[in-house]
Amino acid sequence: MSATTSTQRNRLLSYLERHEIARAFELRSIGVSATTISRAVEAGDIIRIGRGLYQAADNEPDLNINLAEVAKRAPKAVICLLSALAFHGLTDQLPRKVWFTIGAHDWPPKIPYPPTRMVRFREPYYSEGIETHPIGGTRVRVYSIPKSIADAFRNPKLVDRSVAIECLKSALEQRKARPAELMLAANDYGAGKRMRPYLEALTSNG
Repeated sequence: MSATTSTQRNRLLSYLERHEIARAFELRSIGVSATTISRAVEAGDIIRIGRGLYQAADNEPDLNINLAEVAKRAPKAVICLLSALAFHGLTDQLPRKVWFTIGAHDWPPKIPYPPTRMVRFREPYYSEGIETHPIGGTRVRVYSIPKSIADAFRNPKLVDRSVAIECLKSALEQRKARPAELMLAANDYGAGKRMRPYLEALTSNG
């Protein structure tokens, strides 16, 4: 192995230690050639996890890494609905696509990977209730637990009612949200009438 190749390999592995996943053009921008990438894959040092996407072979797979990839490709995107509920650990159902929202008038991003489901939220549903979480070295915007549950109840055509109830129950049982803040979010985001009877039933001492 030449000194140049060795340097590029070290640079490649160092980058993946810091970022968990990397796109081919990111690696090229730091001076890692396509040949070095291919040889690292062949040697088992890195794994190709998608078209032009790589991670270190010894990295534990992160179930949320696809959320980071969407955030990289679409900075205005907010992870929502089923993907947000799964991220917060409120449902065992893992969506096959990454659900994200953009504003009503935003230009739709082109995301070849991972598979996505884009929806549009008008205001105030789009801009409020957003948290930022670091995933794979990327800052990912995700709706909060109260906002995500309110969105689930508000959009019965997108989230089955049984899933919304399951997530509401999980949030209460795991003490990830208080009844008062859940009800406040439901009222603020147009789901108060739909969610109230379920919240009352789950918090009733009777």
